[in-house]
Amino acid sequence: MSDIIRLLPDHVANQIAAGEVVQRPASVVKELLENAIDAGATRISLIVKEAGKAHIQVVDNGKGMSETDARMCFERHATSKIQKADDLFKLKTKGFRGEAMASIAAVAQVQLITKTKADDLGVRIDVEGSEVTQQQRTTAAQGTSVSVKNLFFNIPARRNFLKSTPVEFRHITDEFHRVALVHHDIHFELLHNGAEVFQLPPTTPRQRIVHVFGPKFDERLVPVDEVTEILQIKGFVLKPSFAKKSRHQQFFFVNNRFIKSGYLHHAVMAAFEGLLSPNHQPGYFLYLSVPPSQLDINIHPTKTEVKFEDEHALFAVLRAAIKHSLGQFSVAPVLDFSKDSTLDTPYEQHKASPVAPRVSVNPDFNPFAHASRSQPSKKSVSFDDFDAIASKKTAHTLLETSSKKIAFAFQFAHKYIIAPHQNGVLVAHQGRAHERVLYEGYMRTWETKEVQSQTLAVPLALTLDSPSIEVLKSHQQTLLDMGFVIDNSDEDTIEFSAIPDVFAIEDIPHFLQLWLTQTTTGTVHAFFQRDVMAQSLAKQRCIPSGRTMETHEQIELIHKLLSCKESDRTPEGKATFRILTPQELDRFFTP
Repeated sequence: MSDIIRLLPDHVANQIAAGEVVQRPASVVKELLENAIDAGATRISLIVKEAGKAHIQVVDNGKGMSETDARMCFERHATSKIQKADDLFKLKTKGFRGEAMASIAAVAQVQLITKTKADDLGVRIDVEGSEVTQQQRTTAAQGTSVSVKNLFFNIPARRNFLKSTPVEFRHITDEFHRVALVHHDIHFELLHNGAEVFQLPPTTPRQRIVHVFGPKFDERLVPVDEVTEILQIKGFVLKPSFAKKSRHQQFFFVNNRFIKSGYLHHAVMAAFEGLLSPNHQPGYFLYLSVPPSQLDINIHPTKTEVKFEDEHALFAVLRAAIKHSLGQFSVAPVLDFSKDSTLDTPYEQHKASPVAPRVSVNPDFNPFAHASRSQPSKKSVSFDDFDAIASKKTAHTLLETSSKKIAFAFQFAHKYIIAPHQNGVLVAHQGRAHERVLYEGYMRTWETKEVQSQTLAVPLALTLDSPSIEVLKSHQQTLLDMGFVIDNSDEDTIEFSAIPDVFAIEDIPHFLQLWLTQTTTGTVHAFFQRDVMAQSLAKQRCIPSGRTMETHEQIELIHKLLSCKESDRTPEGKATFRILTPQELDRFFTP
C-alpha cells in the first residue's frame, strides 16, 4: 500500500491558517492594530474603504522593522514576541503566534512599508497570495504602514460569505473600540471612505469612553476600583437605568487585552441582581490585571478566549467590587441604621446658633384707604387695571370675540362642521381643521422653547430596513438636536434610549416614517426639524372623522381655525374649510 499522508504546500497551509485568523475584514483590523501597539506606537491611523473589502491600511509611528525583519514577518510562526514555550505564561504583548501577517498575505494583496529610527531608508515589500512580488528600498517615515487590498481575492467562496457594507463596518468599529478603549494613552483615528469617523487624542480612561460613545455617557458611568492580592479591578459600570437588551456595551479587558468570558459576565449580573428590568443587560468597561502566570491566552487564534487559574476567586472579587461601587455611589440601596439622613446638618452650620425670625409691620397700612377716597358710584377700571385684565383675557380673547361672530354650529356626517359666516355658510373638515390648529400651536411653542428629551425606562426598539437605518445613523447629530438619543443599531433594528418630550412612544414610528420621507442628504435645518415634528404630531393627534363633537367644541374649533395664519390649508396643503356664498347657493336654485 502506497503512502497517503503528504506535507501540505506552504500556500495551502497558510490559507488553512487564514481561515482561523482572518474571518472577515475586522479580523485584519484587529491583527494590524495589535501589531502597531506592540511596536510601541503613540499614534495609529486606521483607513478603510468599502468596510475593508477593498482596502485596509494601518499606519503607526512605532519602532519599525529592518529589511530582514520585514521579510521574515510574512513567514509562518515567525515572531519577535516569544522565544520559548515558557514565554507563553508571561506574555505582555498582544501577539505571539506569528501567524497573522502570513495568514493575511495568503488571502490578500499586502504592501508593507517600514523604517527604523537608525536606518536612512525604509523598505517596501509587496506580497500577493503568499508570494513576494516586489521588494525595494524607499523613503519613509519612522514606523510601519501596512495596506491590505482585495481581501479573499483568491478565495471567491470566502468573499461571497461577507455581509453587507454596514454590517462589516460595524464589526470593524467594534474591533476599533476594543483596542482604543484599553489604550487610552495612544492617539487613534479612523477614516472610512475618506470621511473621519473617530479622532481620539490621548486622555484618561473615562474621557476615552466619553469620546467614543458620546458626551452623555459621562453621567452614566459608576467607577469601580478594587485592589487585591490576586486581582486588580478598575473601570466603570453603567447605572442600571441605562441597561439595554443588547450586549454591545460590555467590555472585559485582562492585562490590556479584550476578552470574552461568560463566567465573569455572570459575576457582573450577580452584582446587578434586583436592579435590572427583565431581559436587560448591564453595560460595563472593566479593566482587570492578573499575574500573567495565572492566565492562559493560548486557547484560540483570535486570543479573545482565556483561561484563569482560579476563576472562583475572580468571580467573588468582581461581584463584591461592583456591588460596593453601586452602593457607594448611591445607585443601589444601602441600609444604614446608624443615622437618619433627614437630620443631617450642613457642615458650615454645625457651630451656628439659631436666630429668631424678624417680622416687620407697617402700623399705618389701611387696605380701605383707596376705596374710601374714590367711592365711585359705578364700577370703573383704571388704565393699570385694564392692562392686568387684558393679560388675563389673552388666552380667551379669540374665543370670546369669535363667539359674537358664530352663534351656533352643527355636525354633519360626523365629519363636517357647518356654521353661519358673515360671508355665507362655512363648511369645515373637522380632522383637517384640527390638524392645522395643532400644527400652528406646536410651532408657536417651539419658537420660544427648545425641544427637551425624555429618557425611556425601557429603550424603544424599531425594526426598519437597512437603508432607513443608515439614514438615521448618518443624521445622528441632527436627531440628537431634536431630542432623540440612539443607543444601538444593527442591520434591521435601531434602539432609542430617549425621545422628545412632546412625543408619546406610539407617535414615534409615524414621525420617523415622515422624517425619512422628507429628509435628504446633508444637515437638516432647525426650522425643518420643527416643521416635520409638528406635522407628525398634528397628524397623529387631530380629531378623526367619525367622532361626535359637542356644539361648544365645534364652535371653539372654528374660532381657533379662523385665527390661524394659514387657516385654509393643512400643513400638507389640503383644504380645511370652504365658505359657500349666497351667490353660490343661488346657483343651486336657479330655474
